[in-house]
Order: sequence, then structure tokens, then C-alpha cells
Amino acid sequence: MGIHMLKTPLDGLHRKLGARMVEFAGYEMPLQYAGIMAEHNACREGAALFDVSHMGQVEIADARGFEALVPGDITGLKAGRQRYTLLLNAQGGIIDDLMVANLGTHLQAVLNAGRKDVDVAHMRAHGLAVTTHFDRALLALQGPKAAALFPEGAALKFMDAAAVSVEGIPCVVTRSGYTGEDGFEIGCPGEAGERLAEILLARGAVPAGLGARDSLRLEAGLPLYGNDIGEATSPVAAGLNFALSKKRLAAADFLGAAAVNTALAEGTAEKLVGIRLDGRAPARAHAEIRHQGARVGEITSGVFSPTLNAPIALGYVRADLASPGTALELIVRDKPLPGTVTALPFVPHNYVR
Repeated sequence: MGIHMLKTPLDGLHRKLGARMVEFAGYEMPLQYAGIMAEHNACREGAALFDVSHMGQVEIADARGFEALVPGDITGLKAGRQRYTLLLNAQGGIIDDLMVANLGTHLQAVLNAGRKDVDVAHMRAHGLAVTTHFDRALLALQGPKAAALFPEGAALKFMDAAAVSVEGIPCVVTRSGYTGEDGFEIGCPGEAGERLAEILLARGAVPAGLGARDSLRLEAGLPLYGNDIGEATSPVAAGLNFALSKKRLAAADFLGAAAVNTALAEGTAEKLVGIRLDGRAPARAHAEIRHQGARVGEITSGVFSPTLNAPIALGYVRADLASPGTALELIVRDKPLPGTVTALPFVPHNYVR
């Protein structure tokens, strides 16, 4: 481990729990505790607890100013509600994908770890006042039993946001997550992070690391910034049209609007698709995708799915080959393996609507 690696407020707890630590976005983070498969299954069947404190929590007072930088309806976001949106550049590429909640007096946004400094600089360059709270802890309690272990948030519906107290710890909680399961993301002061985690583990949550988080989000068909989306990616190519407000597209009053509207009108050369492979060998990022022997795209994320007991992947393919059922070949260790374009998500979402 390098000496300049950042640590989250839960670093001591991870080590006490015997986590295998790895570098991720400049942080030392737990890859796994008992094992990726066990942690993955704990989330699908019970409740798993992830440390996501490496992500950046920021406060924004000016909803209209923020709205000018994203394609989502932010001024129309009611107090106590959260929305997924995209920070775009002038070319309509994705600077980051993020969650933004209206907490009544201000907006709270949660930024990807590797992008938080870039995001804040971008927002400030466009005249937005941003207060960073990068020292706060953020825990994701995910799984069908999450609400039973977290009665403080059980009354919330999917994408609700609220301030709650957990055994005296002041928290901001949203009913959301990135696993496809029901659950909560719970932010608190950094110095209370370990105690909050210990409370949730004592209630029956299973500690889980980045390995399970990656296989879970991939099964749920959720893109990972830096793998599946980036500054050169159009939200239209990435299949993120649900994050594009019709009202905002019509007004075309956000950064990158012209490029996004052009992509919607004319289509994109490539599209992000789900692919299920035959056999047992997973295709990893950057594996070549071929159709009838010709290169037609590249894998961006791949994993062996514990839930489906089969290898799955996300990748960009030529737009005319993006329909479910299309047969492809994926080049794994110089050998072509058969795969099929599959509708996303691979595993159905279990959000509480």
C-alpha cells in the first residue's frame, strides 16, 4: 500500500474485521471480508453493509444554478426527495453521475470518489457555491432485510431523503443504493462512522467490500463511472435516457443540451448493452467484441454472476447490434466465446416503490 493513500473514517474497523484492503480511487478500501460470494449473497438474501465514505458529500444552496449543469429537473425536486442525475460537459459527455437530494434548506449531492474534486472544480467554475463535506462517513445498508435492521428509515419510500437520529448519531438517510436491492445510504459525521457501522453490524448486517459491490451493481445493470461511462460518453449511448428530463430537453437550457438533443434525434454509433456469455469464463474490461468475425465493440465491465451462476458483462456495441438476442463473440484469452445481448437488468431490481 502506498504511503499517500487516503483512508475512510471506518479504516480501523475494516482492519479489525480482517478486511483484505486494496487501492480504489486513491483510498484504501476493503475488497472483501469473508469472501465476495458470501457477501454478495448476504446482500441478495439478507442485509449487507458497505463503507462508501470515499464518495464525496457536498452541499449546494442554489438549485437553479445547479440545474444549469445537469439534464434533470432539480427545481421541481420536492423536499425530502432524491434524484439520479448527470453532470455534463459542453459536448454532452458525462463528467460524473450522481445522486442529489432536496433536504429542504439545501441540496445534498453524493459524488463518485474519483471524480469529486473534478466535479467541485467544474461547478465552481460555473459560478456555483459548493460546500464540501468530504470528511463525513457514508454507509450503504443494502438487501431485503435492510428495513428490518434500520427502523429509523423504514417509513421512507424509494428515493426519499430525511434527517434521522440513530442511537443519538445525527444522520442524513436516503432510501437508495447501487446494488439493485432495497436499502439505505446513511451519512453521518466522520467521527461517528465506526460507531454507526458497529450498531448496524450488531443488528445483523454483514460487512461487505468492493468485490461484492461490483458484482451486485453489474447484475443490476448499473454503470460504473470510469468503466462504463466517462467524459466522452453520451448519456444516450449509455442508455441513461431516464435521467434526461423531457421538460429540460425541450428548454435546452443546460450545459451540453444541444449535443444530447442531437444524439436523441440522430441516434449514436454505439450503445451500451448487457451480454450473457456461454460457459463459465468471464470477459473483463477491454475485451474485444466481434460479430461474424469483425470487431464491433468492447467490454467495459465483466464478472461471474453469483446470482445467475453465469458470466455477464456490459459493453458498447455498434448500435445496429444492440437488440436483445443478438449473437456476439467475446475474445477472452485470445479465444472467441459466444455471448448474447441481454435486456438489462440481468437480475430484477427489488426497490420498495
